[in-house]
Amino acid sequence: MSDRIRVGMIGVGGIAHGHVQRLLAMPEAEIVALCDTSEASVARLMEAQPKVKDLPVYADYRELLEKEKLDAVQIASPHTAHFPQIMDSLDAGLHVLTEKPMVCTVAHAHSVLNKAEEAGKVLCISYQRHFHGAFRYMRERFATGELGSLTFMAALQGQGWLRGTRGKWRQEPELSGGGQLNDSGSHLLDIILWVTGLGVSEVFAFIDNRGAKVDINSAISVRFENGAEGTFSVVGDSRCPWWEDITFWAENGTFFYRNGKLFEQIGDAGPQEVTTLANYSNPDQNFIYAILGKEEVQVPPVCGLRVIELTEAAWRSAECGAPVSVERSGR
Repeated sequence: MSDRIRVGMIGVGGIAHGHVQRLLAMPEAEIVALCDTSEASVARLMEAQPKVKDLPVYADYRELLEKEKLDAVQIASPHTAHFPQIMDSLDAGLHVLTEKPMVCTVAHAHSVLNKAEEAGKVLCISYQRHFHGAFRYMRERFATGELGSLTFMAALQGQGWLRGTRGKWRQEPELSGGGQLNDSGSHLLDIILWVTGLGVSEVFAFIDNRGAKVDINSAISVRFENGAEGTFSVVGDSRCPWWEDITFWAENGTFFYRNGKLFEQIGDAGPQEVTTLANYSNPDQNFIYAILGKEEVQVPPVCGLRVIELTEAAWRSAECGAPVSVERSGR
């Protein structure tokens, strides 16, 4: 390995800009090449980040893997491309950070986890909420047991996703692998599972495509493995650009997360805003530091497996019109 972690960027569209900016700020990392099938996306990145304008550019990620001396790759391509790109990168002996969702099927998730274990390389997912103070605080409070067991959860995400992605790859199933539930909804599913540390055993879902080829609005009822109940509401056809609302009811208290603000209620006292929250780095720093052995991976690939297990179950339930069991592995 070189003095700095040499990173190739696979996919340089909008979401990649933040990754590039954060990597450029790290002395331990060096971006050495870019890859995207869109010349326009490459041009926009180079205009926004002049430090990468002289880097070699590839249209085929396999050529990037073959020709460049790399230690790692970051993947920010359309969702269904993630699986082959992750597998080929691990086969090439590289560490991998991938955007969400990790993959679009449970079968692919198992293949990826097996490959990562076989390769002995760092593989993590860019679920940035694992680094946010509010979610880390709630997770730690559940882990101590002070709140007692979760009894009910309600999570709402509203976004103008239908209009904002119209005519783009996110509404093409062969590229997106699904609609909002598989896209920004993936963040919601992941953070609920991560904060509570619970799996879901049963799902009953209604899904409305709102005239699109992919899911737009999803109403999902779940039963957690400890017997708690919950609801996920993913609203992609919203006039409000963004709103998120999460409530965890537990035996001894409640968390109210209201569009970025966290309130905590313990016992019989009223809710109080939690204002002393510390963020924990970011996915890019954690990725590089994990490769260097300085940090533990904060978003391991099993998180991606858990999300697609729940997502697939919701899709199956909506299709058959009945509750379905979540086919959750023992990992």
